[in-house]
Amino acid sequence: LVSCVGWTTADELYSCSDDHQIMKWNPVTSETTRVVKLPDDVYPIDLHWFPRGIAGKKQSQAESFVLTSSDGKFHLISKLGRVEKSVEAHCGAVLAGRWNYEGTALVTVGEDGQVKIWSKTGMLRSTLAQQGTPVYSVSWAPDSDKVLYTSGKQLIIKPLQPNAKILQWKAHDGLILKTDWNSVNDLVLSAGEDCRYKSDLTTQSQCHKNFIYCSFLKKSQPCKCVYDNKYLLKMTGSLELLFSLLFQWSYALEKPNTGSIFCISWSIDGTQLAGACGNGHVIFAHVVEQRWEWKNFEITLIKRRTMKVHNVMNDAVDLLEFRDRVIKASLNYGYLVVSTSLQCYVFSTKNWNTPLIFDLKEGTVSLILQAERHFLLVDGGGLYLYSYEGRLISSPKYPGMRTDILNGQTVSLSNDTLAVKDKADEKVIFIFEALSGKPLGDGKPLTHKTEIVEIALDQKGLTNERKIAFIDKNRDLFITSVKRFGKEQKIVKIGTMVQSLAWNDTSNILCGIQDCRFTVWYYPNTVYVDKDLLPKTLYEKDASEFSKTPQIVSFVGNQITIRRADGSLVHLHISPYPAILHSYVSASRWEDGVRLCRFVKDQTLWACLAAMAVANKDMTTAEIAYAAIGEIDKVQYINSIKDLPSRESRMAHMLLFSGNSQEAETLLLQSGLVYQAIQVNINLYNWDRALELAVKHRTHVDTVLAYRQKFLADFGKKETNQRFLQYAEGV
Repeated sequence: LVSCVGWTTADELYSCSDDHQIMKWNPVTSETTRVVKLPDDVYPIDLHWFPRGIAGKKQSQAESFVLTSSDGKFHLISKLGRVEKSVEAHCGAVLAGRWNYEGTALVTVGEDGQVKIWSKTGMLRSTLAQQGTPVYSVSWAPDSDKVLYTSGKQLIIKPLQPNAKILQWKAHDGLILKTDWNSVNDLVLSAGEDCRYKSDLTTQSQCHKNFIYCSFLKKSQPCKCVYDNKYLLKMTGSLELLFSLLFQWSYALEKPNTGSIFCISWSIDGTQLAGACGNGHVIFAHVVEQRWEWKNFEITLIKRRTMKVHNVMNDAVDLLEFRDRVIKASLNYGYLVVSTSLQCYVFSTKNWNTPLIFDLKEGTVSLILQAERHFLLVDGGGLYLYSYEGRLISSPKYPGMRTDILNGQTVSLSNDTLAVKDKADEKVIFIFEALSGKPLGDGKPLTHKTEIVEIALDQKGLTNERKIAFIDKNRDLFITSVKRFGKEQKIVKIGTMVQSLAWNDTSNILCGIQDCRFTVWYYPNTVYVDKDLLPKTLYEKDASEFSKTPQIVSFVGNQITIRRADGSLVHLHISPYPAILHSYVSASRWEDGVRLCRFVKDQTLWACLAAMAVANKDMTTAEIAYAAIGEIDKVQYINSIKDLPSRESRMAHMLLFSGNSQEAETLLLQSGLVYQAIQVNINLYNWDRALELAVKHRTHVDTVLAYRQKFLADFGKKETNQRFLQYAEGV
């Protein structure tokens, strides 16, 4: 039987079997060669290749692998088949061996119940754990600081540093045979003799007929496009291969006649799969039938090197042939970007015959993100921003960059800005200028008080009004401005229990699924203008039809596509009027905006117009819109602003209207309107600040004291503030 398989490159696989041979396979040329024959007493159990390199740095030792065997040893073997070192590791068989992501340490587990950490040269560093039952499987945490291993029906996560808290839970009703920990989305997967697989304590499969021997999470990035999401593979004694996406729905089912499958391995680019079979065969599989949709185009990967383009408007069909295997693709903003193992193709949806083609440095592209003017490629070497003409625009870098774990939820791109959520500190978002690749503004990243799980930049509008929305660990949705102008940024909460979010591609409308409601924020900027108005600018709909854990796939035009947990796609349509209103306002066509609202007769639209008018300082429109939604107090305040004599005081009172009292005071002081600045503070009962300003500018101290006395008299109170008592004596 073949016991273990492992890929070196996307086109080369090594396999080990009980006939003591190590074989090398090339699925492209169908060549097979014998690398080495091991001694007769070595029965291989597990194989793991040394990591190829982190953040673009190639490793010197990258051409070797660790092989564990039933005689209690592990062997470090070079690519050419030379056994560099054999180490006595455990009593009884060494059941698994895994390099960490940096290649600085190796963990082995055995039948003796020990978990041992070794240096990369094979020197024992520590015995991490000892237990009375065999440890069947082990995995490293994404940042290599913890180890996950099995203990009978339990799973244990143990940090490497001593005295740290150990996490342990009962995961299955039978012996756990295999576990894996995904470095991209942090999910843990386990499979066992209860014939179930489980992921992250939330999802579990239906009962299987046979034991599950092995399961591996694909390391490809979980993009918004769900076919790129996590593929999971179940291997069971019933000769069954099953792909399942997001662990809920079956993607493909094959029943090859190969005996039990003991080990499976994804290729580095996540497009191919190999299995070690009980009857001595090595099985290869490829992911096909991936689909991409945008407006009237539907694209399907029908073979490894062929895509079919279907235009549903006129039923035209085009076939796109590629020289190499397709690894990743993205369809948006009128362009199809396809990366193969060596090249990148950019097709315009207007013309499928003449793609723009350029060569790739690294080859294994793990993520493609598109904006209207350019697109981002992420590979093992870094982040690269290209124009649709194929010109490299910039290559942003940040400290501790790890591109292998970036995905559609942790990177966001707009026409002028790129945002990346850091892995070392999950509360931090790095924000770059797209054109230069340099950090935006003062170079400081955006920092939140809790860990962030998903980020998204809005796509339209002016650069200095660019907003970023993000969901934190508590599932709260926040919005903040990307440009910070040196002052402390206001991060405002606009939603709770948000599962998934997406910005519209043509106007700054945000949609999300929160709790059991589908919500659209027609004008999220309202929180900066008039916070009380925000609930009136929302559209809400019951989301129970989407079942649990739905994901928003896209928000194009006024159509939202949602992927349900069972894999089906649901299309939702929202009102087209808010998007039309956005386009009128961005062109300063206020009269057209008012006319549209009068035609639609919808309170939500009027509320959006009111907020947009205040944000753009158009008082006449704001007055009409507030009147239409019955906010009479605000209409009166706007009227009083219009009667103010100077432009500066009108601007300051507009800032006060939006709740920015600090900025209003600064503006008045800069304009020399000291008395108005003092009066603003008196009206807000900021007595100390009012007195401070009066004393500083040596004017109206008596006025402040008089207002203060009247205020105290109204409430029948005595003056207790020392500063006021001191100045009262002098007046």
